[in-house]
Amino acid sequence: MSNLSFDDRDGTIWHDGEMIPWRESKVHVLSHALHYGSSVFEGIRVYGSKIFKLSEHNQRLIESAELLGFKIPFTLDEINGATEKVVVENNIVDGYIRPVAWRGSEMMGVSAQHNTIHLAIAAWEWPSYFDPEARMKGIRLDNAIYRRPDPLTAPSKSKAAGLYMICTLSKHTAEANGYHDALMLDWRGRVAEATGANVFFVNKAGELHTPIPDCFLDGITRRTVIGLAKQRGYKVIERVIMPDELGDFEECFLTGTAAEVTPVAEIGSYSFTPGDISRQLVEDYDRTVRGEVLDK
Repeated sequence: MSNLSFDDRDGTIWHDGEMIPWRESKVHVLSHALHYGSSVFEGIRVYGSKIFKLSEHNQRLIESAELLGFKIPFTLDEINGATEKVVVENNIVDGYIRPVAWRGSEMMGVSAQHNTIHLAIAAWEWPSYFDPEARMKGIRLDNAIYRRPDPLTAPSKSKAAGLYMICTLSKHTAEANGYHDALMLDWRGRVAEATGANVFFVNKAGELHTPIPDCFLDGITRRTVIGLAKQRGYKVIERVIMPDELGDFEECFLTGTAAEVTPVAEIGSYSFTPGDISRQLVEDYDRTVRGEVLDK
């Protein structure tokens, strides 16, 4: 990944219907989103110049905005077309796309019914989220310092920017302690997810167990991997998982657009060994996103 600051790069960004030079894509300091978190976003990957699950991601962007009480002023087809244009004009082969929608600066206060809604789409070259060598060895997770909130206290089905602050704080703490990421519980003390990815466990019987996404996102990558696992004949069980059950599992891995499928070697005091099932799903996902036909 480039070490350039994200506000100082060559290229173009689609911003409110126009392709503009990267450095000219600006947001005013009094935008409602900056002060009150009224912003939603997506993360989309590009593999071999092809965008993976484009419509699913942009449809979720639209729905996320609706959950925050605003409507993006572009149709799904228009957003898809703009996303494709960004990839072509920036010559992205293997990379990452970031659509973001936010409330502007017409009103400054908790109420913002009359604020203009903005949409921007940027894309850049981006390899695996975690170091490739660390990915196959299995990454280390700390226990997060924050928990996913009760859905009655936050719009948990929205990919809202404000919901990620506790993820940033938890990940920073984990990294300061020498870990790659952190495992978050929910407000009830149940296993939820990592700071930006869903989590799966494999037991001795070769069954996959994953938390029910009732207070966090049912990730697009999560659903893809569930489908791939079932194609391989693996049993997938979505259920409540408590922290004291982690010692019962043999393998663990994360799934997400950025993380892809990343094996886990450690969560706090619990250890896992990336095994055949994790390796198979890493390979199947990598082949799927590149449009390859899977072996039976």
